[in-house]
Amino acid sequence: MNVFTTRKSLNEALAPLKEAKKSVGFVPTMGALHEGHLALVKRALTESDCVVVSIFVNPTQFNNMQDLDKYPRMLQADVDLLNSIGEVLVFAPTVEEVYPENDAYSPLDLDGIDQVMEGEFRPGHFQGVVHVVRNLFQIVQPTHAYFGLKDFQQVAVIRLLTKKYNFPIQLIACPTLRETSGLAMSSRNLRLTESERKDALIIFQTLKFIQTLKASKSPKEVKELAMEYFSAGKLRLEYLEIVDGSSLKALDAAWSEYSVVCIAAYCGAVRLIDNLELV
Repeated sequence: MNVFTTRKSLNEALAPLKEAKKSVGFVPTMGALHEGHLALVKRALTESDCVVVSIFVNPTQFNNMQDLDKYPRMLQADVDLLNSIGEVLVFAPTVEEVYPENDAYSPLDLDGIDQVMEGEFRPGHFQGVVHVVRNLFQIVQPTHAYFGLKDFQQVAVIRLLTKKYNFPIQLIACPTLRETSGLAMSSRNLRLTESERKDALIIFQTLKFIQTLKASKSPKEVKELAMEYFSAGKLRLEYLEIVDGSSLKALDAAWSEYSVVCIAAYCGAVRLIDNLELV
């Protein structure tokens, strides 16, 4: 499998494909790949003539430097996994390749959707996401880009940046993949002990609990009951919000046509996020 570490080498490989008007699917990742990532790549392989998978642990979206240092890095294992499902181009750049000295970037106005939930507890996080995705989009210039809905708010931010930068890219949001227990697949799960993996199930259990209450109670009432339900577990809750899935505004007295519950919590030292569309 071809692994490219520079913009120049990747662009040279993609040039004849683009000249032939071939479609390019792009799956940006931070590595430590799991079945959730592979599902995105498999879908991209069925819908694109060529697929690029980036593996880059982006320093600008981490608020906690210890979290950055501990983030799993396993490039060869990731390449082997990708090799088992199909032929893709792997882009594994250095920080200097993604953020060159002449990089002209100004913070993007995200219409407030970067200030709630993740944005409230991780200030500057989404500007880091916008910066890296914008640069990767400029490097790869894909026709399609694939993202997992586990990072629900991130998908909303990337939709907005694609619109504001006028990128001619079709975004495809793919459903969250879960382990048989219900735990959302995440690279961070590698840092959980067996007992912590069991403790972490309170997240999905709370999401399902909320779903059972939606028909009979208001969002405010459901949130109060859900926080009480969650507190019976061992995790430390950072936030639990029921929001309109389009605007990300918190819901209170009434449900919207598209309601989503989002959770962030600490399982030991590991921060986990999850969400569920309430239907």
